[in-house]
Amino acid sequence: MAEFFRNAFGGAKSEAPAAAASADSDFADFAEAASPIPVPEPADATIAAASPAATAPPYTKWYNIHERHSLSEFRSEGIILAIASIIFLVHIIGARSNRSKAKSWIRANAPVLKSEFALVGFGGVATMDSEIKPDTLIKEKSLFEFATYATGRQNTAFLDVKLTLTKKFNPIINVFETCLGYFTETFPIPYDVLEATAYTFDGKENLTVPALPGSAELRAKDPKSTYDGFVWAVVNKDNMQQAREERYDLSLTFTKDNSKLPVWTTVMSESAEITEALLTPELADAVKSAGDLLEYLIISDQPIDKPATIQETTPRKRIFLKYRLPSGSNYDDLLPLFTYFLRLPDFLVKAARFRPEVLKKVRNTREGMISEIKKATEDERNEERLADKEKARKAKRDAELASLDAKAQKKYLDKEREKELRKSQKKSTMRG
Repeated sequence: MAEFFRNAFGGAKSEAPAAAASADSDFADFAEAASPIPVPEPADATIAAASPAATAPPYTKWYNIHERHSLSEFRSEGIILAIASIIFLVHIIGARSNRSKAKSWIRANAPVLKSEFALVGFGGVATMDSEIKPDTLIKEKSLFEFATYATGRQNTAFLDVKLTLTKKFNPIINVFETCLGYFTETFPIPYDVLEATAYTFDGKENLTVPALPGSAELRAKDPKSTYDGFVWAVVNKDNMQQAREERYDLSLTFTKDNSKLPVWTTVMSESAEITEALLTPELADAVKSAGDLLEYLIISDQPIDKPATIQETTPRKRIFLKYRLPSGSNYDDLLPLFTYFLRLPDFLVKAARFRPEVLKKVRNTREGMISEIKKATEDERNEERLADKEKARKAKRDAELASLDAKAQKKYLDKEREKELRKSQKKSTMRG
Protein backbone atom coordinates (compact mmCIF):
# COMPACT_ATOMS: atom_id res chain seq x y z
CA MET A 1 0.00 0.00 0.00
CA ALA A 2 2.79 2.30 0.85
CA GLU A 3 4.53 1.39 -2.36
CA PHE A 4 1.43 2.28 -4.27
CA PHE A 5 1.32 5.78 -2.80
CA ARG A 6 4.98 6.41 -3.55
CA ASN A 7 4.56 5.43 -7.15
CA ALA A 8 1.38 7.48 -7.47
CA PHE A 9 2.94 10.72 -6.09
CA GLY A 10 6.44 10.27 -7.60
CA GLY A 11 8.33 9.34 -4.54
CA ALA A 12 10.21 6.52 -6.21
CA LYS A 13 11.29 8.63 -9.20
CA SER A 14 13.49 10.85 -7.11
CA GLU A 15 15.76 8.05 -6.20
CA ALA A 16 16.26 6.73 -9.74
CA PRO A 17 18.06 9.76 -11.14
CA ALA A 18 20.17 9.95 -8.05
CA ALA A 19 21.20 6.38 -8.50
CA ALA A 20 21.88 7.00 -12.19
CA ALA A 21 23.95 10.03 -11.36
CA SER A 22 26.02 8.19 -8.93
CA ALA A 23 26.46 5.42 -11.42
CA ASP A 24 27.72 7.83 -14.16
CA SER A 25 29.88 10.54 -12.62
CA ASP A 26 30.83 12.08 -15.97
CA PHE A 27 27.43 13.75 -16.24
CA ALA A 28 27.30 15.02 -12.69
CA ASP A 29 27.68 18.70 -13.69
CA PHE A 30 24.75 18.42 -16.05
CA ALA A 31 22.56 16.44 -13.78
CA GLU A 32 22.71 18.94 -10.96
CA ALA A 33 20.86 22.30 -11.22
CA ALA A 34 22.98 25.38 -11.61
CA SER A 35 23.59 27.23 -8.41
CA PRO A 36 22.35 30.83 -8.47
CA ILE A 37 25.09 33.53 -8.92
CA PRO A 38 24.38 37.00 -7.53
CA VAL A 39 24.43 39.83 -10.16
CA PRO A 40 26.73 42.64 -9.09
CA GLU A 41 25.07 46.04 -8.70
CA PRO A 42 26.61 49.37 -9.83
CA ALA A 43 28.97 50.97 -7.40
CA ASP A 44 27.03 54.27 -7.39
CA ALA A 45 23.87 52.57 -6.38
CA THR A 46 25.69 50.78 -3.65
CA ILE A 47 27.23 53.99 -2.36
CA ALA A 48 23.91 55.79 -2.55
CA ALA A 49 22.20 52.97 -0.73
CA ALA A 50 24.88 52.96 1.90
CA SER A 51 24.79 56.76 2.43
CA PRO A 52 22.05 58.36 4.49
CA ALA A 53 19.18 60.25 2.73
CA ALA A 54 19.97 63.93 1.74
CA THR A 55 18.28 66.62 3.82
CA ALA A 56 16.66 69.89 2.39
CA PRO A 57 18.90 73.07 2.40
CA PRO A 58 18.25 75.47 5.22
CA TYR A 59 16.00 78.53 4.51
CA THR A 60 18.05 81.76 4.51
CA LYS A 61 17.58 85.43 3.53
CA TRP A 62 19.26 84.85 0.15
CA TYR A 63 15.97 83.46 -1.13
CA ASN A 64 14.18 86.84 -0.67
CA ILE A 65 15.43 89.74 -2.82
CA HIS A 66 13.99 92.31 -0.43
CA GLU A 67 16.19 90.83 2.31
CA ARG A 68 19.32 90.76 0.16
CA HIS A 69 18.98 94.34 -1.23
CA SER A 70 17.54 97.68 -0.14
CA LEU A 71 16.32 100.78 -1.99
CA SER A 72 19.36 102.72 -0.83
CA GLU A 73 21.47 100.74 -3.29
CA PHE A 74 19.48 102.25 -6.20
CA ARG A 75 19.71 105.87 -5.08
CA SER A 76 21.62 107.07 -8.18
CA GLU A 77 19.24 105.26 -10.52
CA GLY A 78 16.30 106.79 -8.69
CA ILE A 79 17.75 110.28 -9.04
CA ILE A 80 18.31 109.74 -12.77
CA LEU A 81 14.75 108.46 -13.24
CA ALA A 82 13.33 111.37 -11.25
CA ILE A 83 15.26 113.95 -13.30
CA ALA A 84 14.29 112.24 -16.57
CA SER A 85 10.65 112.19 -15.48
CA ILE A 86 10.74 115.90 -14.62
CA ILE A 87 12.37 116.76 -17.97
CA PHE A 88 9.82 114.67 -19.84
CA LEU A 89 6.95 116.25 -17.92
CA VAL A 90 8.23 119.79 -18.53
CA HIS A 91 8.72 118.96 -22.22
CA ILE A 92 5.13 117.75 -22.55
CA ILE A 93 3.71 120.72 -20.65
CA GLY A 94 5.79 123.24 -22.66
CA ALA A 95 4.83 121.71 -26.00
CA ARG A 96 1.15 121.73 -25.04
CA SER A 97 1.45 125.33 -23.88
CA ASN A 98 2.85 126.40 -27.26
CA ARG A 99 0.13 124.52 -29.13
CA SER A 100 -2.51 126.12 -26.93
CA LYS A 101 -0.98 129.55 -27.60
CA ALA A 102 -1.07 129.05 -31.36
CA LYS A 103 -4.63 127.72 -31.29
CA SER A 104 -5.84 130.64 -29.19
CA TRP A 105 -4.37 133.07 -31.74
CA ILE A 106 -5.99 131.38 -34.74
CA ARG A 107 -9.33 131.16 -32.92
CA ALA A 108 -9.25 134.90 -32.27
CA ASN A 109 -8.15 135.86 -35.81
CA ALA A 110 -9.82 133.18 -37.94
CA PRO A 111 -13.07 135.18 -38.41
CA VAL A 112 -11.29 138.20 -39.89
CA LEU A 113 -9.04 135.98 -42.04
CA LYS A 114 -12.03 134.07 -43.42
CA SER A 115 -13.87 137.32 -44.12
CA GLU A 116 -10.92 138.86 -46.00
CA PHE A 117 -9.60 135.81 -47.93
CA ALA A 118 -11.29 133.09 -49.93
CA LEU A 119 -8.84 130.43 -48.74
CA VAL A 120 -7.20 130.20 -45.34
CA GLY A 121 -4.89 127.41 -44.27
CA PHE A 122 -3.06 124.71 -46.18
CA GLY A 123 -6.08 122.57 -47.05
CA GLY A 124 -6.45 123.94 -50.58
CA VAL A 125 -10.23 124.29 -50.16
CA ALA A 126 -12.10 127.59 -50.03
CA THR A 127 -13.00 128.52 -46.46
CA MET A 128 -15.00 131.73 -46.93
CA ASP A 129 -18.49 130.17 -46.88
CA SER A 130 -17.71 126.87 -45.17
CA GLU A 131 -17.75 125.90 -41.53
CA ILE A 132 -14.21 124.82 -40.64
CA LYS A 133 -12.69 124.47 -37.21
CA PRO A 134 -10.18 127.28 -36.67
CA ASP A 135 -7.68 124.85 -35.13
CA THR A 136 -7.26 123.18 -38.54
CA LEU A 137 -6.20 126.45 -40.20
CA ILE A 138 -2.79 126.58 -38.52
CA LYS A 139 0.08 124.17 -39.10
CA GLU A 140 2.72 123.11 -36.60
CA LYS A 141 6.15 123.34 -38.24
CA SER A 142 8.03 122.57 -35.02
CA LEU A 143 7.42 122.69 -31.28
CA PHE A 144 7.92 126.48 -31.31
CA GLU A 145 6.97 127.48 -34.90
CA PHE A 146 3.45 127.59 -36.30
CA ALA A 147 2.28 128.94 -39.64
CA THR A 148 -0.82 129.68 -41.66
CA TYR A 149 -1.49 130.88 -45.20
CA ALA A 150 -4.21 132.84 -46.94
CA THR A 151 -4.99 133.77 -50.53
CA GLY A 152 -7.90 134.77 -52.71
CA ARG A 153 -8.25 138.51 -52.21
CA GLN A 154 -8.25 141.57 -54.42
CA ASN A 155 -4.96 143.52 -54.41
CA THR A 156 -3.28 140.83 -52.25
CA ALA A 157 -1.64 137.83 -53.88
CA PHE A 158 -1.20 135.85 -50.66
CA LEU A 159 -0.47 136.18 -46.97
CA ASP A 160 2.10 134.32 -44.87
CA VAL A 161 1.76 134.25 -41.09
CA LYS A 162 4.35 132.74 -38.75
CA LEU A 163 4.17 132.40 -34.99
CA THR A 164 7.53 132.01 -33.25
CA LEU A 165 7.12 131.03 -29.61
CA THR A 166 9.61 130.63 -26.81
CA LYS A 167 11.08 127.18 -26.20
CA LYS A 168 8.96 126.38 -23.15
CA PHE A 169 9.51 122.68 -23.78
CA ASN A 170 13.25 123.14 -23.06
CA PRO A 171 13.66 125.40 -20.02
CA ILE A 172 17.45 125.13 -20.05
CA ILE A 173 17.74 126.64 -23.54
CA ASN A 174 14.97 129.11 -22.77
CA VAL A 175 16.73 130.43 -19.65
CA PHE A 176 20.07 130.51 -21.48
CA GLU A 177 18.66 132.56 -24.39
CA THR A 178 16.89 134.90 -21.98
CA CYS A 179 20.10 135.54 -20.04
CA LEU A 180 21.99 136.19 -23.27
CA GLY A 181 19.31 138.66 -24.31
CA TYR A 182 19.61 140.58 -21.04
CA PHE A 183 23.40 140.76 -20.97
CA THR A 184 24.27 141.04 -24.68
CA GLU A 185 22.85 143.05 -27.54
CA THR A 186 23.68 140.43 -30.15
CA PHE A 187 20.95 138.04 -29.00
CA PRO A 188 17.44 139.48 -28.58
CA ILE A 189 15.34 138.43 -25.61
CA PRO A 190 13.02 135.63 -26.76
CA TYR A 191 9.31 136.48 -26.89
CA ASP A 192 6.20 134.95 -28.38
CA VAL A 193 5.92 136.94 -31.62
CA LEU A 194 3.83 137.04 -34.77
CA GLU A 195 5.32 137.88 -38.16
CA ALA A 196 2.91 138.42 -41.04
CA THR A 197 3.84 139.28 -44.63
CA ALA A 198 1.32 140.38 -47.25
CA TYR A 199 2.47 140.14 -50.88
CA THR A 200 0.59 142.60 -53.08
CA PHE A 201 -0.21 142.02 -56.75
CA ASP A 202 1.20 145.36 -57.92
CA GLY A 203 -0.55 144.96 -61.27
CA LYS A 204 0.84 141.47 -61.91
CA GLU A 205 -2.37 139.47 -61.54
CA ASN A 206 -1.89 137.96 -65.00
CA LEU A 207 1.41 136.44 -63.87
CA THR A 208 0.04 135.12 -60.58
CA VAL A 209 -3.60 134.11 -60.99
CA PRO A 210 -4.42 131.26 -63.42
CA ALA A 211 -6.21 132.48 -66.53
CA LEU A 212 -9.86 131.49 -66.97
CA PRO A 213 -12.16 131.97 -69.98
CA GLY A 214 -13.38 135.55 -69.99
CA SER A 215 -11.13 136.64 -67.13
CA ALA A 216 -9.03 138.92 -69.35
CA GLU A 217 -12.02 141.15 -70.11
CA LEU A 218 -13.01 141.32 -66.46
CA ARG A 219 -9.49 142.21 -65.36
CA ALA A 220 -9.30 144.92 -68.00
CA LYS A 221 -12.30 146.62 -66.38
CA ASP A 222 -10.91 146.31 -62.84
CA PRO A 223 -8.72 149.12 -61.54
CA LYS A 224 -5.03 148.33 -61.47
CA SER A 225 -3.56 147.15 -58.19
CA THR A 226 -0.40 149.22 -58.60
CA TYR A 227 0.88 151.93 -56.30
CA ASP A 228 4.09 153.90 -56.00
CA GLY A 229 7.10 152.19 -54.51
CA PHE A 230 8.57 153.48 -51.24
CA VAL A 231 9.63 152.42 -47.75
CA TRP A 232 7.58 153.56 -44.77
CA ALA A 233 7.22 152.14 -41.27
CA VAL A 234 5.81 152.64 -37.80
CA VAL A 235 8.35 151.16 -35.39
CA ASN A 236 8.59 150.64 -31.66
CA LYS A 237 11.49 152.76 -30.38
CA ASP A 238 12.82 149.84 -28.35
CA ASN A 239 13.38 147.89 -31.58
CA MET A 240 14.23 150.79 -33.89
CA GLN A 241 18.02 150.40 -33.86
CA GLN A 242 17.87 146.64 -34.21
CA ALA A 243 15.38 146.87 -37.08
CA ARG A 244 17.53 149.39 -38.94
CA GLU A 245 20.60 147.16 -38.58
CA GLU A 246 18.83 143.96 -39.60
CA ARG A 247 16.82 145.36 -42.52
CA TYR A 248 18.36 147.01 -45.55
CA ASP A 249 15.11 148.70 -46.59
CA LEU A 250 14.83 150.62 -43.32
CA SER A 251 18.37 151.92 -43.76
CA LEU A 252 17.05 154.03 -46.66
CA THR A 253 14.69 155.98 -44.38
CA PHE A 254 15.03 158.77 -41.84
CA THR A 255 13.35 158.75 -38.42
CA LYS A 256 10.92 161.34 -37.11
CA ASP A 257 8.39 161.29 -34.28
CA ASN A 258 4.76 162.11 -34.98
CA SER A 259 2.25 163.64 -32.61
CA LYS A 260 -0.52 161.32 -33.83
CA LEU A 261 1.31 158.27 -32.49
CA PRO A 262 2.18 157.24 -28.93
CA VAL A 263 5.52 158.38 -27.56
CA TRP A 264 6.97 154.85 -27.65
CA THR A 265 6.64 154.69 -31.46
CA THR A 266 8.29 156.58 -34.30
CA VAL A 267 7.93 156.88 -38.05
CA MET A 268 10.63 155.82 -40.50
CA SER A 269 9.99 157.30 -43.93
CA GLU A 270 11.65 158.45 -47.13
CA SER A 271 9.52 161.59 -47.35
CA ALA A 272 7.31 163.66 -45.07
CA GLU A 273 4.60 163.69 -47.75
CA ILE A 274 4.45 159.88 -47.66
CA THR A 275 3.95 160.00 -43.88
CA GLU A 276 1.19 162.56 -44.21
CA ALA A 277 -0.67 160.36 -46.70
CA LEU A 278 -0.28 157.03 -44.88
CA LEU A 279 -0.62 157.93 -41.20
CA THR A 280 -4.41 157.86 -40.97
CA PRO A 281 -6.48 158.21 -37.77
CA GLU A 282 -7.54 154.56 -38.10
CA LEU A 283 -3.91 153.44 -38.10
CA ALA A 284 -3.06 155.68 -35.15
CA ASP A 285 -5.98 154.26 -33.15
CA ALA A 286 -4.95 150.70 -34.01
CA VAL A 287 -1.37 151.37 -32.89
CA LYS A 288 -2.59 152.87 -29.62
CA SER A 289 -4.85 149.88 -29.04
CA ALA A 290 -1.99 147.42 -29.63
CA GLY A 291 0.22 149.20 -27.12
CA ASP A 292 3.89 148.41 -26.79
CA LEU A 293 3.30 144.86 -28.10
CA LEU A 294 3.76 146.29 -31.60
CA GLU A 295 7.29 145.98 -32.94
CA TYR A 296 6.80 147.35 -36.45
CA LEU A 297 4.47 147.82 -39.39
CA ILE A 298 6.48 148.23 -42.61
CA ILE A 299 5.47 149.01 -46.19
CA SER A 300 8.42 148.31 -48.47
CA ASP A 301 9.44 147.61 -52.04
CA GLN A 302 13.10 146.93 -51.22
CA PRO A 303 14.83 143.70 -50.13
CA ILE A 304 15.39 142.91 -46.46
CA ASP A 305 19.03 141.91 -46.95
CA LYS A 306 21.45 144.32 -48.58
CA PRO A 307 21.61 143.48 -52.30
CA ALA A 308 24.92 142.33 -53.71
CA THR A 309 23.91 142.42 -57.38
CA ILE A 310 21.79 144.67 -59.57
CA GLN A 311 19.20 141.90 -60.00
CA GLU A 312 18.57 141.84 -56.25
CA THR A 313 17.53 145.52 -56.29
CA THR A 314 14.38 144.75 -58.30
CA PRO A 315 11.43 146.20 -56.33
CA ARG A 316 9.03 143.73 -54.66
CA LYS A 317 6.13 145.34 -52.85
CA ARG A 318 5.25 143.76 -49.52
CA ILE A 319 3.76 144.73 -46.16
CA PHE A 320 5.22 143.43 -42.90
CA LEU A 321 3.65 143.27 -39.46
CA LYS A 322 5.34 142.05 -36.29
CA TYR A 323 4.04 142.14 -32.75
CA ARG A 324 4.51 140.25 -29.51
CA LEU A 325 1.72 137.97 -28.36
CA PRO A 326 0.03 138.80 -25.05
CA SER A 327 0.57 136.54 -22.07
CA GLY A 328 -3.08 135.53 -21.99
CA SER A 329 -5.50 134.51 -24.73
CA ASN A 330 -7.21 137.91 -25.16
CA TYR A 331 -6.42 139.44 -28.58
CA ASP A 332 -9.06 142.17 -28.60
CA ASP A 333 -6.45 144.94 -28.40
CA LEU A 334 -4.40 143.53 -31.29
CA LEU A 335 -7.28 142.63 -33.58
CA PRO A 336 -7.81 146.21 -34.93
CA LEU A 337 -4.14 146.42 -35.96
CA PHE A 338 -4.22 143.02 -37.66
CA THR A 339 -7.44 143.92 -39.49
CA TYR A 340 -5.97 147.22 -40.67
CA PHE A 341 -2.88 145.36 -41.85
CA LEU A 342 -4.99 142.98 -43.97
CA ARG A 343 -6.88 145.86 -45.60
CA LEU A 344 -3.84 148.08 -46.09
CA PRO A 345 -3.25 146.98 -49.75
CA ASP A 346 -6.65 148.41 -50.69
CA PHE A 347 -5.75 151.73 -49.09
CA LEU A 348 -2.37 151.83 -50.85
CA VAL A 349 -3.95 151.25 -54.25
CA LYS A 350 -6.21 154.25 -53.65
CA ALA A 351 -3.95 156.68 -51.78
CA ALA A 352 -0.30 155.81 -52.46
CA ARG A 353 0.12 158.16 -55.45
CA PHE A 354 2.65 160.89 -54.90
CA ARG A 355 3.97 163.95 -56.69
CA PRO A 356 6.86 163.54 -59.15
CA GLU A 357 9.14 165.51 -56.83
CA VAL A 358 8.58 162.99 -54.02
CA LEU A 359 9.16 160.02 -56.31
CA LYS A 360 12.29 161.65 -57.71
CA LYS A 361 13.73 161.91 -54.21
CA VAL A 362 12.91 158.25 -53.60
CA ARG A 363 14.48 157.24 -56.91
CA ASN A 364 17.63 159.22 -56.17
CA THR A 365 18.15 157.23 -52.98
CA ARG A 366 17.68 153.95 -54.86
CA GLU A 367 19.96 155.03 -57.70
CA GLY A 368 22.66 156.01 -55.22
CA MET A 369 22.56 152.53 -53.70
CA ILE A 370 22.58 150.96 -57.17
CA SER A 371 25.62 153.02 -58.18
CA GLU A 372 27.44 151.80 -55.05
CA ILE A 373 26.62 148.21 -55.99
CA LYS A 374 27.85 148.81 -59.54
CA LYS A 375 31.08 150.32 -58.24
CA ALA A 376 31.64 147.44 -55.85
CA THR A 377 30.95 144.95 -58.64
CA GLU A 378 33.35 146.74 -60.99
CA ASP A 379 36.08 146.85 -58.32
CA GLU A 380 35.64 143.14 -57.76
CA ARG A 381 35.95 142.48 -61.48
CA ASN A 382 39.11 144.61 -61.68
CA GLU A 383 40.63 142.66 -58.81
CA GLU A 384 39.81 139.41 -60.58
CA ARG A 385 41.39 140.68 -63.81
CA LEU A 386 44.54 141.78 -61.97
CA ALA A 387 44.71 138.42 -60.23
CA ASP A 388 44.37 136.58 -63.55
CA LYS A 389 47.01 138.82 -65.13
CA GLU A 390 49.42 138.21 -62.24
CA LYS A 391 48.77 134.50 -62.44
CA ALA A 392 49.53 134.46 -66.18
CA ARG A 393 52.72 136.49 -65.65
CA LYS A 394 53.91 134.11 -62.96
CA ALA A 395 53.19 131.09 -65.14
CA LYS A 396 55.19 132.66 -68.00
CA ARG A 397 58.11 133.40 -65.64
CA ASP A 398 58.13 129.84 -64.29
CA ALA A 399 58.11 128.48 -67.82
CA GLU A 400 61.06 130.68 -68.82
CA LEU A 401 63.04 129.62 -65.74
CA ALA A 402 62.35 125.96 -66.39
CA SER A 403 63.78 126.22 -69.91
CA LEU A 404 67.13 127.67 -68.71
CA ASP A 405 70.14 125.90 -67.25
CA ALA A 406 71.44 126.60 -63.73
CA LYS A 407 73.83 129.39 -64.77
CA ALA A 408 71.21 131.14 -66.88
CA GLN A 409 68.63 130.79 -64.10
CA LYS A 410 70.99 132.50 -61.63
CA LYS A 411 71.58 135.32 -64.07
CA TYR A 412 67.82 135.65 -64.67
CA LEU A 413 67.06 135.84 -60.93
CA ASP A 414 69.81 138.40 -60.30
CA LYS A 415 68.46 140.57 -63.07
CA GLU A 416 64.95 140.27 -61.66
CA ARG A 417 66.19 141.17 -58.17
CA GLU A 418 67.96 144.29 -59.48
CA LYS A 419 64.82 145.33 -61.27
CA GLU A 420 62.75 145.04 -58.09
CA LEU A 421 65.39 146.98 -56.15
CA ARG A 422 65.33 149.87 -58.65
CA LYS A 423 61.56 149.94 -58.52
CA SER A 424 61.51 150.16 -54.72
CA GLN A 425 64.16 152.90 -54.74
CA LYS A 426 62.13 154.87 -57.25
CA LYS A 427 59.04 154.65 -55.03
CA SER A 428 60.96 155.82 -51.96
CA THR A 429 62.39 158.76 -53.94
CA MET A 430 58.94 159.83 -55.10
CA ARG A 431 57.62 159.69 -51.52
CA GLY A 432 60.53 161.80 -50.27
